[in-house]
Amino acid sequence: MKDIHDYIVVGSGCSGAIAAQTLVEAGVDVTMVDVGVTNTDDSKRPLSREFIDTRKNDPNQYKYFIGSRGQGISWGEISKGAQVTPPRQYMTKDVDTFIPLSSKTFSPLESLGYGGLGIGWGLQCWEYSDADLARVGLDIDRTRKAYETVSNRIGISATKDSAAQYTIGNLTGFQPSAKSDKNHRLIQRLYTKRKKFFQKHGFYVGRTPLAVITKPKPGRKAYRYLDTDFYSDADKSAWRPWITVDELRKKTNFHYIGGLLVTSFEEKKGIVTIHTLDVSSGETKLLKCRNLILASGALGSARIVMRSQGSIGTKVPLLSNPHSYIPCIQPSMFGKGYEKKKLGFGQLSYFIDPAGDDSGISVASSYSYQSLMLFRIITQLPFNFADGRILSRFLTPGLVIMIAQHPDKHSPKKYLELIKDKESPTGDKIKAHYELSAEDEKEWDEREKKYVSVMRKLHTYPIKRVKTEHGSAIHYAGTLPFSEDSQSMHLSPNGRLHNTKHVYVADSSGFQFLPAKGLTFTLMANAHIVAENVLKENS
Repeated sequence: MKDIHDYIVVGSGCSGAIAAQTLVEAGVDVTMVDVGVTNTDDSKRPLSREFIDTRKNDPNQYKYFIGSRGQGISWGEISKGAQVTPPRQYMTKDVDTFIPLSSKTFSPLESLGYGGLGIGWGLQCWEYSDADLARVGLDIDRTRKAYETVSNRIGISATKDSAAQYTIGNLTGFQPSAKSDKNHRLIQRLYTKRKKFFQKHGFYVGRTPLAVITKPKPGRKAYRYLDTDFYSDADKSAWRPWITVDELRKKTNFHYIGGLLVTSFEEKKGIVTIHTLDVSSGETKLLKCRNLILASGALGSARIVMRSQGSIGTKVPLLSNPHSYIPCIQPSMFGKGYEKKKLGFGQLSYFIDPAGDDSGISVASSYSYQSLMLFRIITQLPFNFADGRILSRFLTPGLVIMIAQHPDKHSPKKYLELIKDKESPTGDKIKAHYELSAEDEKEWDEREKKYVSVMRKLHTYPIKRVKTEHGSAIHYAGTLPFSEDSQSMHLSPNGRLHNTKHVYVADSSGFQFLPAKGLTFTLMANAHIVAENVLKENS
């Protein structure tokens, strides 16, 4: 192992993978430091076969659908990680032990897995509008170019339809969208018939851009409509960060160090010393580098920086998308039977934008329910359990799940605080508080009512609205906001942490605003830009 590394990237999630790739492609020597938990459980899906075929013929299906110990079954209200099935539950392994968080108002999902939260990412790749990029604090032209770079690397499928200005914007490097299923073809057909009416009222529907390839790429197969998207990545048609990290590990100028939790850093005379915890032995280990790039996610990077630049009691702001689940039924699809070939990811995006400027709007997306198992939806239906179990079998072909998300802005009532914790291996933990204003609560409620009204016109009838716990959208940002002033615990516009010379943050920590559209595509674009900035500073 080197005495002093040139570039260390912390984290193997979406931001870390893209930042590391940019650095590696530039020819510099890169080391990735990560905990990197992998799936060693028997829930790992061994075969690449259709969902319906598996349900009918595989005697071991319980292992990956509900877990060998029933660990995939949860009751009660829909909560964080509702879509995290047994084969992907390793994503959250050891989180409570090594990065504890306590809160009565905020319930986030974090990961120490190999691939981070990208292990279970829903793959939606919306572009932010110019107005939203400006509010976030990102350079518009550079971000547009970075979108193209990321798209070409990971592979995105999309459609240039009437909602393209909200979904893919000016993106050109994409493959055709995967085919819609019967449920969503019905919605598209009804929307197209009355498109002028809907658009006159500021309502737009279009295909959701996804990090899924419909044409083969080296080492990855084209999407095969197996409807096992929540259980298996066997074909690698859906991009996951570990796919990129696996490829980088074949390069001579890339090195991966797993099993280490980065806890803090200090910088002296141009060298950054990184304090890590060996998660197996509990031993503290030091690493040194000339350039440190944090990509542990908005919560993870904030922890590291609070320990390094602050102390117990330090607070930083927090952004997270409020969201709701809206189960819907399509009566015309009841009892029609299951589709053998089916897309399991989000298929349509819905935008209500009366002003037509794509700024600060809410967004909804919809999924069919076929492969996510009935126990997740029975408790959300207005029937008793016995009747719900029977009826849900008949209803399932007509079930569509809509997820509505809203933008978020900073507030004194949304923050993270570093507090003491004698039980934690690091001696501390994060305390979170998240509270919406009455005005925002009312606005988001009104917007969701509009979605309910419009969906009825598309013959897709909402059963109820399920208000989820804050943080369960798994979209976090704004913990170390961009700032021109040299404030501690803030970032300069180029991603460098203020009051340091060689420490950068390449995830969503710097965002000054969080649009409703899923942030992952943009945080990857930002990671690429930050990596370019680091290279420029060292040229």
